[in-house]
Amino acid sequence: MAKDISPACKQCRREGLKLYLKGERCLTDRCAIDRRSYAPGEHGRRRTKQTEYLTQLREKQKARRYYGLLEKQFRGYYEAANRQSGITGENLLRMLETRLDNVVYRLGFAVSRRQARQLVMHGHFMVNGKRVDIPSYRVRPDDVVSVAPNSSARDTISEATELTASVSPWLQADHDNLTGKILRYPEREEIDAPVAEQLIVELYSK
Repeated sequence: MAKDISPACKQCRREGLKLYLKGERCLTDRCAIDRRSYAPGEHGRRRTKQTEYLTQLREKQKARRYYGLLEKQFRGYYEAANRQSGITGENLLRMLETRLDNVVYRLGFAVSRRQARQLVMHGHFMVNGKRVDIPSYRVRPDDVVSVAPNSSARDTISEATELTASVSPWLQADHDNLTGKILRYPEREEIDAPVAEQLIVELYSK
């Protein structure tokens, strides 16, 4: 399975925004974007001409990196969202939010989406009592996500829940029993992704 192995901190610096790709480290003074807020690379401190295309491209790259997807995967989500009725941008974010790896992160069972993706791929989570090891698996309302009974990562997952301040309102989490339930699909105002989805739609519509 293809994945992005580029340094997480450089991705945040490139977008000029904390994407919280390293979990707890992003909240400390070791965060790279706090120490070097300019873009990485030899020309990182140079001023760049902000064109309409560049603004749209940066927004797409930000969203793609925020959810940990490659370009082909992200484009596939956009095309699926565009085929649905309703607002394409909101459909896109809703589809990304209901990926299993993102739900595991939103429930507080992992400190970052990268960790959530790894935990899912290693078979540490179940959906409705069945083991699922596909990070892109899309959950639905009333689905129950739980940690596998024989999971060797229970301690790691429990530690992650201790760092969780709150859970998204469209989810219900039981951190004592390490289970969570999808109450409904999220509304746009409940998705705190730092993304202007309309710019992504404009980019792909060209």
